Amino acid sequence: MPYSFPATESPYRAATPRTRWWQPLGTLLVVAWLAGCAGQAPAPDVPRQPDDWQRQQDDLVALDTWQVAGKVGLRTAEDSRSANLDWSQAPDHYRMLISGPFGAGRSVLEGKQGRVSLTTGDGRFEASSPEALMQQQLGWSLPISSLDYWVRGLPAPHRAHDQTQDELGFPKTLQQDGWNIRYRDWTYAGSLWLPSRLVMTYDDIRATLVVNQWQPEAMPDGASNDTPSPTSSGAAP
Repeated sequence: MPYSFPATESPYRAATPRTRWWQPLGTLLVVAWLAGCAGQAPAPDVPRQPDDWQRQQDDLVALDTWQVAGKVGLRTAEDSRSANLDWSQAPDHYRMLISGPFGAGRSVLEGKQGRVSLTTGDGRFEASSPEALMQQQLGWSLPISSLDYWVRGLPAPHRAHDQTQDELGFPKTLQQDGWNIRYRDWTYAGSLWLPSRLVMTYDDIRATLVVNQWQPEAMPDGASNDTPSPTSSGAAP
């Protein structure tokens, strides 16, 4: 399974106005919760089929190494922002590189061996979990520990959730930890259909994710590690 930190016990709180909200640290911590978005790609020759989602369940659960690239948009009651993000995931390590258009240059959120760090132009900050780091710096938290599941279309394990499916049996909505995730489009990468457009909301926080490139690095059952040509299909209404 991909490396992720245990969720904090305290409930999530909605964003509240703070003078530090859009300072580079605060903004980049929020953006680090997400991975990649970009424009829509052409549909594949073979569209999604009704049995595709069930067929790939074991492969999705086993997928633990990948790269995702693109952009993300974030909107709150105070402001809206966007950024480029490159996310590398491995079984025991993850790294998110955040860049522009914040004027703060490159920033890196990294998790390894039970610690998470955020490196910006202001220095290096550490905590035992990404949620704890955000809580310390912002006074509220986002469920970074669940993202490696949500980005595969899966609920985080061992926690309550509600999920609906579209007409082909693919996830349409997911509610977990107070968040509402809507799966709006899909891309075929290697041998898997993976989410390429997600809209995630919690109170007045709205994050939109559209993946430009999904690159599964270690596909199960000897599947190809070659970078696939991005394709997408099945945008939800």
